[in-house]
Amino acid sequence: MFTINIKSFFSIIISKTTLFLCEKLLKGGTNFPGKVALKLDNKILKQITKGYKVILVTGTNGKTTTTSMIYNVLKNSGKNVITNASGANMLTGIVACFIKNYKFFNKEKEKYAVIEVDEANVKFITPVISPEIITVTNLFRDQLDRFGEVYTTLEKILEGINHSPSTNLVLNGDEPLLGNLKVNNNCTYFGFTYDTGIKNVDINAEAKFCKVCQKEYEYNFVTYNHLGDFYCPNCSFKRPNLDYAMDSLINKDYQGTSFTLNGVEAFINQSGIYNIYNALCAYAVCDLLNVPSNDIISALESSKSSFGRQEIINIMGKDVKIFLVKNPAGYNEAINVLDLDNRVKSCAFLLNDNYADGRDVSWIWDVKFESLSNNEIKELAVGGVRAYDMATRLKISGLDIDSNSICENYDALLKKIQESESDIFYIFATYTAMTSLRKYFQSKNFIDKLWE
Repeated sequence: MFTINIKSFFSIIISKTTLFLCEKLLKGGTNFPGKVALKLDNKILKQITKGYKVILVTGTNGKTTTTSMIYNVLKNSGKNVITNASGANMLTGIVACFIKNYKFFNKEKEKYAVIEVDEANVKFITPVISPEIITVTNLFRDQLDRFGEVYTTLEKILEGINHSPSTNLVLNGDEPLLGNLKVNNNCTYFGFTYDTGIKNVDINAEAKFCKVCQKEYEYNFVTYNHLGDFYCPNCSFKRPNLDYAMDSLINKDYQGTSFTLNGVEAFINQSGIYNIYNALCAYAVCDLLNVPSNDIISALESSKSSFGRQEIINIMGKDVKIFLVKNPAGYNEAINVLDLDNRVKSCAFLLNDNYADGRDVSWIWDVKFESLSNNEIKELAVGGVRAYDMATRLKISGLDIDSNSICENYDALLKKIQESESDIFYIFATYTAMTSLRKYFQSKNFIDKLWE
């Protein structure tokens, strides 16, 4: 048992009680118990993280999936590990996660915590604890009203990193913004050596200009958006040498992706280039934690999709696949997955503008909905707080949208799913639309647990 002061003791007891009541009565409440704990003891995080080797996962896209992959690898390898599986990645949610797992009498010597953290919240964690590893997945435009442009997001993350110079950094080497960082930390890079054959970035891609001399980057190849094997034709800045690389693509379809990683064959049951990055990141982190390569590959193969991240729900014999979408880069990659699926399919697009989604929804005009015309989509539906904005965007892109496509509530969407003649129903939803939809599905007994 660690020595604990009276303030911390009562903070933990009251917060654990609050957490229990939230889970039993409200079926949620992943942040509120953390608020209670911090109100009672603003230094509680230091106490409840004692004994843990902490791995922080941040970045714009892929945090939840990467966190889940790392957690599954460590758990399958026999490690004692916790994670904030609910995706509550603000300081309050992270505190609540540690409170939930806190034990007053704990004899276990080696413990790990794999924690997803919002980009703007890294700076609240690192002044209190020194993580074993911080990994940054990528940087895209997201929630412009919160973060502004990608350079602002980078500064927020770096503010947190600078508080912890002894922490090892695991960075996406294909992300130009993460190259040549002025930090004292040891940096490890992952990325692609597999040539995609794509040479030019999209007109709406982010971070296209050299961070050293501001000239436009050129690429040996692009993976997606602005990620890839970049170099500046005007100065010496280029992609750093990769420590972990995806060398070849073996197969990809709607059921998963096979590829080689540092020469070792791997499989993940998630589709899309972006999920290969998530697996690369997870592999790099776990290898640095001395997990054997075979154990990592095996655990990645058996890792299930996190809630709302290519999650498949069976509704009366019909597969419904949910994609969380929150910015143009991620949305475009999610749409690309449809190209891998030759089954008869229908699609729903749910758009909210709550605080957790970002109030500004103008970003949907940078999504390549026009590419959906390449797919045979039997039926289209739209919903959410900004359903009519989404309907307008899809209509402008040339898709067959009319008043019958509008789902004013989830009952209407469920009816469309049940009456659909498609083999699979894809749902693309922003964050609060996804979480509220899953709550609805849980109330109808289509899913058991809200946060898994």
